[in-house]
Amino acid sequence: MIRAIVVDDELLSRELVREFLAREEDFELVAECANGFEAVKAVSEHDPDVLLLDVQMPKLDGFEVLELLDREPIVVFVTAHDEYAIRAFEARALDYLLKPFSEERFGAAMSRVRERLSSGQARERVASQELRQRPLQRVLVRLEEGKIEVVPVARIDYVEAQDDAILIVSGEARLRKQQTLGDLERDLDPARFVRIHRSYLLNLDRLSRVEPYAKDSRIALLRDGTKLPVSRSGYARLRELL
Repeated sequence: MIRAIVVDDELLSRELVREFLAREEDFELVAECANGFEAVKAVSEHDPDVLLLDVQMPKLDGFEVLELLDREPIVVFVTAHDEYAIRAFEARALDYLLKPFSEERFGAAMSRVRERLSSGQARERVASQELRQRPLQRVLVRLEEGKIEVVPVARIDYVEAQDDAILIVSGEARLRKQQTLGDLERDLDPARFVRIHRSYLLNLDRLSRVEPYAKDSRIALLRDGTKLPVSRSGYARLRELL
């Protein structure tokens, strides 16, 4: 049996997909999810072969769900929004069902799933940089206890590189995320976030002033009193933006 999970915040849409899927004799519906958080948990628990995934949902959208998965199911997007089609195929989705769709169109998509599984093709891990809308509006952090923290980028004070991870500082919060500073920098708005040092990415809204520190070196003084080192190249970037 081909194991499937349906993710859609609209009950009627889930019911329709469930009805169509029940007529596909070799498919088994192992979970239904009404939001992205439920989807991430369900994929981890059930390890489905295919994920029937809506795009626009509260809290986490479909692309953000894919970013957080630790499994690699085949993805078929099911959505009422045609403007995400190019982005979906860049994320290597197998198909894109545009609501409202017929049972025949749904069946054709499931046939493609069968073909992909029977061909023995490895399920590809979706590259996170292909999933994110640029510039990012929020950063997702998976916590140790399995929860997910959603951090709006406007609330980020600065980001510090820590070996193979980063530390996101937002007020009193210190959130560690397995990602490089360079990868995050590429996805943020370059007019708002600037690399002031090889180890620090600063939200310009938090900057109070730049002060001399020692010969050919400077520090950035944040509005809360935090001091961060500024390299020569970082200072040059700051001057371009200020």
